[in-house]
Amino acid sequence: MAEPVDIRGTCDERFAGVRAAFERNIGEGLELGARFVLEVDGQTAVDLMGGFADRAGARLFDETTLTPVFSTTKALAALMIARAVEQGKLTYTQAVADLWPEFAQAGKGAITVEQALSHQAGLPGLLEPMDPAVWFDWDVLCAKLAAMAPMWPPGSAAGYHPVTFGYIAGEIFRRADGRTMGQALREDVAGPCGLDLWIGIPESEDPRLAEMERPKALPDFGTINDYRKAAFFTPWASPGGRGGGTWRRSEIPSANGHATAGALARLMGALARDGTLDGQAILSPAMVREASRERIEGDDLVLPYHMSWGAGFMRNDGLWIYGNGDTAFGHSGWGGSCAFADPERRVSGAYVMNRQSSSLLGDPRSQRLIEAAFRAL
Repeated sequence: MAEPVDIRGTCDERFAGVRAAFERNIGEGLELGARFVLEVDGQTAVDLMGGFADRAGARLFDETTLTPVFSTTKALAALMIARAVEQGKLTYTQAVADLWPEFAQAGKGAITVEQALSHQAGLPGLLEPMDPAVWFDWDVLCAKLAAMAPMWPPGSAAGYHPVTFGYIAGEIFRRADGRTMGQALREDVAGPCGLDLWIGIPESEDPRLAEMERPKALPDFGTINDYRKAAFFTPWASPGGRGGGTWRRSEIPSANGHATAGALARLMGALARDGTLDGQAILSPAMVREASRERIEGDDLVLPYHMSWGAGFMRNDGLWIYGNGDTAFGHSGWGGSCAFADPERRVSGAYVMNRQSSSLLGDPRSQRLIEAAFRAL
């Protein structure tokens, strides 16, 4: 019989149920390596980790392990756009084409920034066949999106944009700020606050990366419609053909964030409280409310869920995957990662792992942890 995997870290006695849930995930063989961090009113109440950062079992999954978080990256993109709004560089209600004139092509001139961020633009994927390596050419990919006709009337419905979201949000940010989103994240937030999170990572950080174990089955999308096909089910639906190094160095604000659970929980913790982190202003409470308020609600055209979208954030109302607060918000990523903030309870959390599951949202492993945490609050 294999030796039990050591659970490391800290957990306040009040949250013993979270530790039990984490031990259960490890003990049932659901994890290769994982970490869960919960902050309550700015203090770390839970920081648990276990398992291994690599498939060979040679490196422990520890507090320095950087993990790809895939679409959880969209929470960072939503935050960076919100900061630009608060700084007066753009508004949520202005047309994307005001900042990016080429985007007005093919009937997209009236699409607003908040509609684009809430997946209403009708651009969930590229329709014309292309080399998947084109995703690594930012300007070419953005030109393709600018020229594309929406797949549904913009503003009439939301349909999740799994990869294209990052180029739309990232180009909006670049046009408004002058820097890439990854550069601004490093210079304005991650660096000053000592947060170990990245959109595009330098080669120097590669030794800390967790090795990912892909899911053994595809998620259940239900009936594959044209929108889901464009988003997920074409040979060019996601970046490819250039190797892992090119993927890691690229800045794709929808998909290739790398982070520790501690950094994500701390950042979301600022949004759950007064908007500051170690004296650094992240977002005012008023802007947190504005960024996370509902823009559209209904059956998503791409995800098989009834969704409520903020300006880039998944809202908890109706999903109930980030606790039981209807004003909680965050984002989840392919394979199971998630990060969330609950301003009502001043609570934040993040879960990262390197064994991906086939769950689209509400991975059972993170749900055990989050539900145990909220039972204890």
